[in-house]
Amino acid sequence: MLLTLINTNRMIPPIAPVGLDYVAGAVRREGGEVDLVDLALAPDPDRTLRDYFARHSPGLVGLSLRNVDDCFWPGGAWFVPELAATVRTLRALTGAPLVLGGVGYSIFARQVLDYCDADFGIRGDGEPALPALLRELQGRRRFERVAGLLWRRDGMLHANRPAWPRRLAVPTERNALDNPTYFRRGGQLGVETKRGCNRRCIYCADPLAKGAALRLRDPEEVAEEFQSLLAQGVDVFHLCDAEFNLPPEHARAVCEALIRRRLGERMRWYAYLAVVPFDAELAGLMRRAGCAGINFTSDAGSRAMLAAYRHPHRPEDLTAAVGLCRRHGMAVMTDLLLGGPGETPETAAESIAFFQRLDPDCAGAALGIRLYPETAVAAQLEAAGPLAANPGIRRRYEGPIDLLKPTFYVSPALGERPAGLIRDLIAGDPRFFAPADDAAGPAGDDSLAGYNYNENLALADAIAQGARGAYWDILRRRRAG
Repeated sequence: MLLTLINTNRMIPPIAPVGLDYVAGAVRREGGEVDLVDLALAPDPDRTLRDYFARHSPGLVGLSLRNVDDCFWPGGAWFVPELAATVRTLRALTGAPLVLGGVGYSIFARQVLDYCDADFGIRGDGEPALPALLRELQGRRRFERVAGLLWRRDGMLHANRPAWPRRLAVPTERNALDNPTYFRRGGQLGVETKRGCNRRCIYCADPLAKGAALRLRDPEEVAEEFQSLLAQGVDVFHLCDAEFNLPPEHARAVCEALIRRRLGERMRWYAYLAVVPFDAELAGLMRRAGCAGINFTSDAGSRAMLAAYRHPHRPEDLTAAVGLCRRHGMAVMTDLLLGGPGETPETAAESIAFFQRLDPDCAGAALGIRLYPETAVAAQLEAAGPLAANPGIRRRYEGPIDLLKPTFYVSPALGERPAGLIRDLIAGDPRFFAPADDAAGPAGDDSLAGYNYNENLALADAIAQGARGAYWDILRRRRAG
């Protein structure tokens, strides 16, 4: 049975669909036949689909949803209707069953399946689930045996337990995609060293998509994957881990595996890190292993807001972390998340002033929390009363509140024009990526001033001219001239 995988993510710059690369490799390892139709690289997606299905008759078609929306206020671009339109197009081209998957899909598995009217969905890891689904489609159709599967029988929607296997092992070949083209047009490629997150941040959807337990890959397997991509001419990467340094012993083991193979001399990579734990030993290992830059999940410089977000670090921990990056020659970005519950003009000013003293290479100033179901912040706001009546809710759609659609919370204490307040506090500091002006609407952001990577033409142009690296690093270097 032929499995056809479709990459539906058409954000610019294009992001290589790492998950599809892994899944295709897993199916091939079990002797399955896989094609990949990549709409991100297709100049005319509808024609690409028509041409493909005129020549192929797969037994199963998988569609990947990486992002439900762009996760930025006041942008609020929503991608699920486009996925539903692709499903409708496929219904006219093939009679094969359609299965949805991907990180974005896994956060809203039931809702997206219903919205798009697909046949199946997979919440969690596709590497074990898709081969199992193929076996059942060719065998006794015991769908209850497929981890993570959402399926229908007798008019009822059934949802198996998420596919979050404790042992994480994915193929290292990375040969299902046109990775050199993604590198040329996207400026970097992703690699995972683990999945899941065991932190308790009130807003994060990563545990919903990948599980609340850390599931670690063998460090030697990670090193083999880097070597596979280097052999394809790719030498700049971004780790897809929620926080590379959790747990720190695994991060050290990955770095040591890269150092043993001397890969740090041939490539550079970037990573997301929690502020703690981070010490001189890990910083030194990361630099020797090829790390060029770190984006810290710092979120605030106000102790009150750090407590509100349930972060374990303190402002002085962030100061120490930035100092270690400076000492070891790694670029550093610190992210601010402004507007959460309890945010006031005073706490926002405190955080921004602290980040200015901190002096990172650049600092994000994201405004508003994207609300996801089953997160602590959503439960907190719902306990206070109907969301529709909450003055902090921001959205660009009418009717009842629907968290599947881009729905944000911005503390009402920041006033009617919170982005204007934040921009005034930043006062043109070139180190900051400021939020778009409230009055400008979703299309009003300067793509060099902000860091919404969706349809960021300044970023795409820099990559076309040869820039490589984490997108924040490309943008801050371009702004610096």
